[in-house]
Amino acid sequence: MSKHKAWIKMSSIVLSAFIGLSPLITTAEVYAASEPTVTMTGQEILTSGAVMKKYVWKSTRSNKEITTNGNVIEVDLTNPNVKLDVMTGTNDQFTKKQSVLGMATETKAVAGVNGDFYNTQAEGVPMGPEIENGRLMATPPYLPGFYSFAISKDNKPIVDLFTFQGSVTTKDGAKFALGGINKTYYWFEPGGEHSHVDAMFMYTNAWGQSDRSNDGVTVPTEVLVQKGIIQKIADNTTIDMIAPQDGYILRASGKAADFVRQHMKIGDPLKADYDILPQDSTKTYDTKNFKMMIGGHTILVDGGQPTDFSREVDSLCCYRSRTAIGYSQDEKTAYIITVDNSGDSKGLSMKELQQFMIKVGVWKGMNLDGGGSTQMVARPLGEFNPVLINKTETGIQRKVVNGVGVFSTAPQGDVKELFIQAPDFLFLNEQAPLNFKGYDEYYNPIESGSVTAQWSSDNGTFKDNVFTPTKLGIAKVTAASGKGSQSAEIPVVGRNDLAGLQIDATNIALSEGGSYKLPVIATTKSGKSREVPPQLIDWEVLGMKAEVKDGILTVNSLADAKQLQLIARYDGYSTMLTLPIGKDSVWYDLDHNAVLTNSGSKPEESVAASVYIRESAAKNKYLELNYDFSKATGEKWAYANMDTGIQIEGQPQFIKMKVDGDESLNSLRTEIKDNSGKVYYVELAKNINWKGWKQVSADLSDLDLKFPIVVKSVYVYSESVGQDERATVGKIGIDDITFTYKGQLSVPSNNSVKLTVNKTAVTVNNKNMTLEQAPVIVSGNTLIPIRFVTDALGGTVRWDDKERKVTVIRGDKLIDLWIDNPDLLVNGKRITAEVAPKIMNDVTVVPLRILSENMGWKVTWDEKTKQITLQ
Repeated sequence: MSKHKAWIKMSSIVLSAFIGLSPLITTAEVYAASEPTVTMTGQEILTSGAVMKKYVWKSTRSNKEITTNGNVIEVDLTNPNVKLDVMTGTNDQFTKKQSVLGMATETKAVAGVNGDFYNTQAEGVPMGPEIENGRLMATPPYLPGFYSFAISKDNKPIVDLFTFQGSVTTKDGAKFALGGINKTYYWFEPGGEHSHVDAMFMYTNAWGQSDRSNDGVTVPTEVLVQKGIIQKIADNTTIDMIAPQDGYILRASGKAADFVRQHMKIGDPLKADYDILPQDSTKTYDTKNFKMMIGGHTILVDGGQPTDFSREVDSLCCYRSRTAIGYSQDEKTAYIITVDNSGDSKGLSMKELQQFMIKVGVWKGMNLDGGGSTQMVARPLGEFNPVLINKTETGIQRKVVNGVGVFSTAPQGDVKELFIQAPDFLFLNEQAPLNFKGYDEYYNPIESGSVTAQWSSDNGTFKDNVFTPTKLGIAKVTAASGKGSQSAEIPVVGRNDLAGLQIDATNIALSEGGSYKLPVIATTKSGKSREVPPQLIDWEVLGMKAEVKDGILTVNSLADAKQLQLIARYDGYSTMLTLPIGKDSVWYDLDHNAVLTNSGSKPEESVAASVYIRESAAKNKYLELNYDFSKATGEKWAYANMDTGIQIEGQPQFIKMKVDGDESLNSLRTEIKDNSGKVYYVELAKNINWKGWKQVSADLSDLDLKFPIVVKSVYVYSESVGQDERATVGKIGIDDITFTYKGQLSVPSNNSVKLTVNKTAVTVNNKNMTLEQAPVIVSGNTLIPIRFVTDALGGTVRWDDKERKVTVIRGDKLIDLWIDNPDLLVNGKRITAEVAPKIMNDVTVVPLRILSENMGWKVTWDEKTKQITLQ
């Protein structure tokens, strides 16, 4: 069988995002769906000749309306200031995968999407061909129905089927066919023969590692060729180097290796001839002068109509994120497309993708890699770096083998637009660096330092670009540069503009000598939030020896401390955070406190797992859990089993541990068995999407645990759905399994106070006393003397004569009230009472209802006697 006709069939699990698993789509659902609509919701110019448009797809499935988001980058192929090209891995090399954002940042692309499919279990090279900036990087595979997208010498787009033809000729005139350039192993169909058996492949310096597709099936013989001369022959072994820039390395096995032995010698010349050809021999393309080319999968649209799939797809199986590329009928516009796993939908089926492409203008187009690989990035106007545009399926940006990039080729032009970058609002007297960005007539961002601006304002001062607002209200700031200028109106907010103030540090576990950042977040009445600059906050610390400086809390001593009360004030607006003194207890630490551990897997014997005690370079011991899911099917588990004879003391609130991640995207869980025998499966990390050590935790307080508990295991888990997105082999490190026990806040006194409307007689714990001012009813609201009641119930009252303000502190509650002002603050939240506090007979009286509701007081009312009981 000639290799030109020996098609391959790849297993679905090794093609990135090729075959989706869930959710299932029935044929009835597909044909019962109503005619979908595609609505453009916005567009933005990216550069001269390229625009990004955002769409919403809306359709009906099983009588339910669904929506999903689509992003389309349109590139004007007639515009000389823009071009399409391929982005490759890291440092322009295969086998060194990188996210689309990483590739676009590295290559300075204006925008980009992920590209070709690839074998996720191999080295990380594209399935199809690749031409980057006119340079042939990889050749087409011998596959039926795998389409490619290309740009010709005269900037015409092409979507078609291509193949490869090549050979090497030795000094004695002998020839041997080349199987391809920079290709990984695969299997021919229908016989299932390995692609590299009896075959010769060429590898250039675009292949970024010295191991060239060695999966153990064949024994390589390698030949180093430089400047057309054979430099080295490694018989039945490899050459430990990457191919030189001015040469290549041939990998031969079987009959190809025999050919090397018979016809090649060190020092002999060697000629290599190869070409990319259309599979349809009636077509003629000048492939040697293609500007770019990238492989894909099935054709989707032809002649502006849905076309039959050229490869088997998951059209009736799954809704997934998708990536596609195509061009317009007049061949003047290229379309780069993503649709997201977002909104009400898990994405689109392949048939739905066809309809989406047609509705946005595609005349002929094909599928690129999708699912977890789908990523689109774009550079906002005036910015230098691209950002992720779409929502990825897994929540991370997968490293892929290549992508399609949009590049600006425009010169630097005159400034077209400036715009000021400033916060949504400013605080009084803060020092706020303001910036401006802009772009030129070609929509290139303005280089930093190439343009200077003069700043001015009617409500503050500038030092260079640092603005200090000096009064509340609207500050108008202006930046002027050359012929261009722009102004912005920025609110400067004070106490009366705020709806809330919060200390964002509730999960602090205090320790003596520890330092903790205390961000204070202000929220305006319009609903906008930002952190208050630390230097603008006045702090008060109650309950322990501690201090706050520049937003950092330093605990000097925990001696005799039961709780910490932190009061933060901005412009007289107060909030309070009360923290109990909690306790961390390390349960599993191999340096000090080891627990018997062994490995296990269930229920599948085909899962391999092992645990080892390792030591880091810093001499820290930790547990290593190794797993191999490659031979298992369905759900997969790999366990580090703990000694269940050891009970966890007390009633911990959190479990925490340090984990050395492997970026496998598998989840991390722990089995906890409570005293009733019930086992809880607690998720510590939904996706292990990091490398290096990181602390993970889980809140146990929401579980109905019967204490004491035991830890049965820590385990790596791969659910059956979407396993093609996750690694099958890996290892993680585990250390410092810690339980956190919640501290207890101090309980205010449980005194009982009885008052009667319009009477000064009062009892505290049945002891008779007399009030200076009796409770009264005003506009249907009962007002009570605040200082007497608060003192009696174990709180404190402060009076600010200048502001005519009363501050009440009791337990973990702080309330600020102003005389004759119905607005009050409860732990930083603004609340409006029906009746304002008043002064009667030199005594401050405040509305009972709103105070009791927010102080946690228990109130009993006797309608007959008009008696109020407070506890």
